[in-house]
Amino acid sequence: MSAPPSPQRACAGTCPAMVAAVPLGQGRSSQAALLPNTGEMCTCSMPSCDLERSEVQNLPGLGVSDKGLRTSVNCTGAATLEGFTTASNIQGKVLLLTICAAGIGGTFQFGYNLSIINAPTLHIQDFTNETWWARTGRPLPDHLVLLVWSLIVSLYPLGGLFGALLAGPLAIKLGRKKSLLVNNVFVVAAAILFGFSRRAGSFEMIMLGRLLVGVSAGVSMNVQPMYLGESAPKELRGAVAMTSAIFAALGVVMGQVVGLRELLGGPQAWPLLLASCLVPGLLQLASLPLLPESPRYLLIDCGDTEACLAALQRLRGPADVAGELAELEQERAACRDRRARRPWELFRERALRRQVASLVVLGSAMELCGNDTVYAYASGVFREAGIPEEKVQYAIIGTGSCELLTAFVSCVVIERLGRRVLLMGGYCLMTCWGSVFTVALYLQSSIPWMPYLAMSCIFAFILSFGIGPAGVTGILATELFDQTARPAAYMVSGALMWTMLFLVGLGFPFIMEGLSHFIYVPFLGVCVCGAIYTGFFLPETKGKTFLEISEELHRLNFPRKSPGPTWRDPEVILSTEL
Repeated sequence: MSAPPSPQRACAGTCPAMVAAVPLGQGRSSQAALLPNTGEMCTCSMPSCDLERSEVQNLPGLGVSDKGLRTSVNCTGAATLEGFTTASNIQGKVLLLTICAAGIGGTFQFGYNLSIINAPTLHIQDFTNETWWARTGRPLPDHLVLLVWSLIVSLYPLGGLFGALLAGPLAIKLGRKKSLLVNNVFVVAAAILFGFSRRAGSFEMIMLGRLLVGVSAGVSMNVQPMYLGESAPKELRGAVAMTSAIFAALGVVMGQVVGLRELLGGPQAWPLLLASCLVPGLLQLASLPLLPESPRYLLIDCGDTEACLAALQRLRGPADVAGELAELEQERAACRDRRARRPWELFRERALRRQVASLVVLGSAMELCGNDTVYAYASGVFREAGIPEEKVQYAIIGTGSCELLTAFVSCVVIERLGRRVLLMGGYCLMTCWGSVFTVALYLQSSIPWMPYLAMSCIFAFILSFGIGPAGVTGILATELFDQTARPAAYMVSGALMWTMLFLVGLGFPFIMEGLSHFIYVPFLGVCVCGAIYTGFFLPETKGKTFLEISEELHRLNFPRKSPGPTWRDPEVILSTEL
């Protein structure tokens, strides 16, 4: 029984087409060509068609012979490829859908759960006291109520630390996409605990729920930028990875909005407010399974060339992926016989010295630059500026909106200006506005218009943070480390971020009491150090492939030795372990 003939379609305009890479005489005519990424035959009979045959070397690992024949076709016919154009439009949206599906259940959850806890503060404290009264017949002392509340707040970064340590093994064993999906188990469990805590009369359920959403945030903060950075083309890698910061800022704003007294911030609705984290989790569970896995993970970690090619074609649409697949094959060859690094091994290897130093210094600078403490001052500064008490909550939403706006701006300009310019500019502007803010705090009791200057500095400081450090710092682990070291690098950066967040929250009240109006002086020193380090030690990665970045970092780590590693023949890595 003969095989059915291949579907045929005429070409329009000038559309290069390629014959499958097999020698002539093996069942294919020299006048038949394949339309790019469709597998359909082009048999144009127009006199203007120019068939040009040339011998090419095929990519390794594609399951074809080493040498074959390529025929390019230039057609000037009048027919149209309507079906091909429709497929292109559909496939071109896959990367955008991947960004949204990963973000809504990823860093969006981090920002959302970070901000919604502010609105029900007094209600949860009252609930804690009432629960203790019902159990023991006497009220809980005020200092113990504050202790329970402090535990509820601080368990979130503690869970984030556990999640950051869990993210690396999950990303290696399950893959990037499946790790994000499994991560929603923590969200569902936390939402159930929050929703039934009041009915059960248990503030311990709130504490456990905060720990679980912290674990979820720790995993997603590491896996999402890794997943998106590995899935994006090099021309858009920075912008795509920056969307993690956009979704985090969007989560903060949405948490502030949903926490308004008119919505779920009232005394009766706070369990629903805390449990509302279930909604973005369900959205991710419904959408992300339909989208492709990271092509780099599929090829380098799993050795599945066919799945990698299919994922690339879905993510890139009708674009030619041969060049990108060749780069991935070279990267796989460079990673041959190398297992996944463990976190502590990053600090012992000289070849990773510059990468680890940049990760630690700039990660610490982002958490210690004082942006989080600005929010603590915001309410008091707004009241001093004459904003009515009932309107302060709306002014605070404006601070979150500023960070969201600058995250969008940074996403647009990062591939034009580069990473170093945004980081240095952000830290320099933060130093400037922080200095003015310190002067305004010191003089606000003696000069009538100083509170207005202080309020302006709050917005300017947040804008400066959002345009540089907030987003660029998060993509350093993706771009500075290779495939075998990347999960461990994210474990280090995540553990560092959550530890710093915990220590700042713990020590800020004491620093504020000791330094008073000059509290921002140490934070300004951190901003200056961040700008100096970026200017002198951080290499620019804009528009470079991962191989080019690795070669440049090799030269920086070994300035007197060979220019870079030599790539060996490709070999499938059957598994990696942490």
